[in-house]
Amino acid sequence: MHTPYDYRKYAVLYVDDEEKSLKYFTRAFADQFRIFTAPNAQEGLKLLEEHKDEIGLLMTDQRMPGEKGIWLLERARQLRPRIIRILATAYSDMEAAIAAVNTGAIYKYVTKPWDPPQLENTIKRGLEFFMVQRERDQLLHEKMSVLHNMMIADRIVSLGLLAAGLSHHIRNALVAVKTFLDLAPAKMEEEKMEIDGLRNPDFWKEYYQNVQGQIGKINNMLKDLWTASEKPAFDFADRVQLNEVVSQTLAQLKEPLAAKNIQVENQIPDSLPALSVDKPKFYRLFELLFKDEIASLPAGSRITLTATSSNGSPEKAEIQVRLSDNGPGLPKEALRLIFDPFVVRSDSPMEYGIHLMACYFIVHHHGGRIDATSEQGQGTTFTMRLPLNPDKVSPARDETEFFHKVLLNETLWEKLITND
Repeated sequence: MHTPYDYRKYAVLYVDDEEKSLKYFTRAFADQFRIFTAPNAQEGLKLLEEHKDEIGLLMTDQRMPGEKGIWLLERARQLRPRIIRILATAYSDMEAAIAAVNTGAIYKYVTKPWDPPQLENTIKRGLEFFMVQRERDQLLHEKMSVLHNMMIADRIVSLGLLAAGLSHHIRNALVAVKTFLDLAPAKMEEEKMEIDGLRNPDFWKEYYQNVQGQIGKINNMLKDLWTASEKPAFDFADRVQLNEVVSQTLAQLKEPLAAKNIQVENQIPDSLPALSVDKPKFYRLFELLFKDEIASLPAGSRITLTATSSNGSPEKAEIQVRLSDNGPGLPKEALRLIFDPFVVRSDSPMEYGIHLMACYFIVHHHGGRIDATSEQGQGTTFTMRLPLNPDKVSPARDETEFFHKVLLNETLWEKLITND
């Protein structure tokens, strides 16, 4: 008789202290099912832990030396709630069987001595039920993932449109402000305005520079917001040495690092293999990462960079980079949302929280991944896994995985669908 179920896809674990019963069970059913056996509850639990992803049905005798069958069934329910649990009992143990049924510990009970054809049918129905549950759970998971990804992708597109719109309107307004600021000093001098303070060259210079600085900061914010929201066409034609990229980036940021007395120890070996990258975007990755550190760390902090390479196939060869600081660290809730584009690590209202989201997108589009770990009072560590050849990275690292890793955390998901 043809059946749509593969009864050997998941194994059956039978536990009984009687050696003859174990041998008889194996001889009777090994042709149709994959069989594991154990002589007591402790050994049964050990097998279950070792093969928890392979076993679909557990059948155990009740009366055994040491822990009883009910004990094992309860442990199995805690370890794998979906596993089908069957209790084999003698008529004298009927009360235990009824109690197990009433508490939800078992799917069914069978009496000993069991009838092979009837038990075979029971095992088949149990495995079918297990497989149907697995298929249902997988289908629900896939449908929810598709829905999540569609809604999140829509929000990212909206973020990009918002960035473009803000950029257009704010930049136009800033042009007029900048033009006024450029002409104002000369005009004031020309008309010799007698307003207290404004004739003071130092006052005006400081005011002018401050406003221009804020204009530049807003422009950079819009640029980074746009970078974080779009999916660019990356070109990995450039070959770079990681140590050189980090050294040059640190040289460009020498002044802001010195202003806060932040010490950076670059321990990245210059012997690492070269990376294939989109050079402008790859340099931008480290610039944004260091800028976030500068904005977030207190004066006198220290940053340490290390890196190692892993050999393997072209799809798996990569460099792992670790950036660690000795700053105040982050609470657990803040760490979960650290790559949210609107989360700011520092207490300064002048920082906009865009840098790390842009870093995440750049790393992702290079075929890699970035994670953060942190403990309050013990600093934060960023770990980046960067493939040597992004073009050869396995297709498994697709947009679905990216959305799951980056955006599908509970709190951020709620924010995305509620517009908070």
